[in-house]
Amino acid sequence: MLVVLALIVGAGIVTRVSGVAMRRVVRRVAERSGGSRGGLESADATEQRRRQRIHAAARMLNHLVAVVIWIGVVITVFHLFDVDAALFLSSAGFIGAGLAIGGQHKVNDYLTGLSVLFEDRYGVGDELLVELPAGDARRVVVDHIGLVTTRLRDATSTLHIPNGKLEQVRNLSQEAAAATVRLHLPGDDVDATKAAAALRNLAGSEQLTDVVFVGDLAAHQVADGTVDVAVRTVKPLDERSRAVLVERAEHALGVPRRGSR
Repeated sequence: MLVVLALIVGAGIVTRVSGVAMRRVVRRVAERSGGSRGGLESADATEQRRRQRIHAAARMLNHLVAVVIWIGVVITVFHLFDVDAALFLSSAGFIGAGLAIGGQHKVNDYLTGLSVLFEDRYGVGDELLVELPAGDARRVVVDHIGLVTTRLRDATSTLHIPNGKLEQVRNLSQEAAAATVRLHLPGDDVDATKAAAALRNLAGSEQLTDVVFVGDLAAHQVADGTVDVAVRTVKPLDERSRAVLVERAEHALGVPRRGSR
C-alpha cells in the first residue's frame, strides 16, 4: 500500500516538474520563432503575446504528459496487485474502440491547437476573419485557445469552434511592417521607379532571405540624389537588413561602393 501511495505522490510531483520543464522548453521555442506583429505592435504587446503563447502551449503539452504518466501508474498498480492489465483492457475493448473512434477528431483538434500556438497563426486578442463550418464568414476576436476548441467572440455572441475546423483564417492583426529605405544616388536625373525595382529584386537574395515585401513599393525623390522608398515587409526590417538593402540597391543603380568614393 505504501508503494502505491509513493507512486501516486511521485506521479504528482513528476507532473508538476514536467509542467515547469514544458514552460521552459516552449519559452525557448517562442523566443526563436519570435511573435512580433509587425511595426504597429509595441514591445509590451509583443511580450504579453509571447507569455500567452508559452502558457497555452505548455498547458497543452503538460496535459499530454500527465495522461501518459497516470496511465503508467495505473498499469504499475495493476502489476503490483497481480491484476492482469491485458485482461482488464481487453474486457473494456468495446469501450476503448468507441473512445478511439470518437476521440480521433479530438486528437486532430489537439494537434492543430499546438501547431497554431507554435506557428503563431493567431493568439488571444487577435482579430480574425474566419469562415465558419456553416459557410458564413464572420469578424471575431480570439478570447481563448483551449486544448481542443478555440473561443471566439463577436459583437453579439461567443463561438466555440474545434481547432481543426479553423482552416480558413485571415488574421487582421498581422499587419505588414512599414519602413522607409533611403537611397543616395548620383546626379540630378534620378529615376524613382528604377530605385523601387532595384529594391524589389533584392528580396530573398543572400543575407536577405527573411526580407519579403508586401504590396507595391512607393518611391519618390526627396532631394537631389536622394530617393525614399516606402516598403512594407512581413517582418520588421532590422538595421543589418536595411544596410544590406541600401548598399546593394545603390550598387545595382550604379553608385560606387562607399569605400571607393
